[in-house]
Amino acid sequence: MREGLDRNFGVRVVAIRFVWLLLVGVFIGCGPRVDNSRVGLPLPIESSTIGPDDVFRMQIVGEKDLPEEYQVSSDGTVDLPYIHRIQAAGLEAPELAQLVRDKLVADQILKDPSVIVTIKEYRSKKITVLGQVQKPGSFPFASGMTLLQAVSVSGGFTSIAKTDRLNLTRKTKTGSKTVVLSVDSITDGRSPDILLQAGDVLYVGERVF
Repeated sequence: MREGLDRNFGVRVVAIRFVWLLLVGVFIGCGPRVDNSRVGLPLPIESSTIGPDDVFRMQIVGEKDLPEEYQVSSDGTVDLPYIHRIQAAGLEAPELAQLVRDKLVADQILKDPSVIVTIKEYRSKKITVLGQVQKPGSFPFASGMTLLQAVSVSGGFTSIAKTDRLNLTRKTKTGSKTVVLSVDSITDGRSPDILLQAGDVLYVGERVF
């Protein structure tokens, strides 16, 4: 009788230990909920400089027969009427307009031209989404783009995506910083969507079952 009781007691102890270890594993696997407001993500930096492959419109007032749309080449240069090839990458639209005007005057092509440059499409500015999404890769960045929109353009999450812990790497003035964000926190209404900046890299990991 005593041996039976001891055996039953031992089985119960082993069972309790097993359940306890299982629960600990679950809690460790889940981890604490990510609070997006406390991750210390640097604020996005707006950049409107021209880059390779960007498309812009240029008007020289009074010169109606000139083409108006131009695309920057992969080396950052662009061919323009009268002044031929110039370096456009790294300039703001008003700076490019001023450069064109100065060259037209310096080369005595026009006396007092009025040059207007507006950006049609920033093809050089992209965000990258990797890991457990349907279409990983790089995508055009648009001003005001958010984390949820980035996930959407990459086709959405796969069935094994770890949506509560997503890595976002952002370039800063002093280097780069990677933080962990929760998409679940946004979709559940616990935190607002995250504004992205050009060059952000998102990595969606895989859930551990």
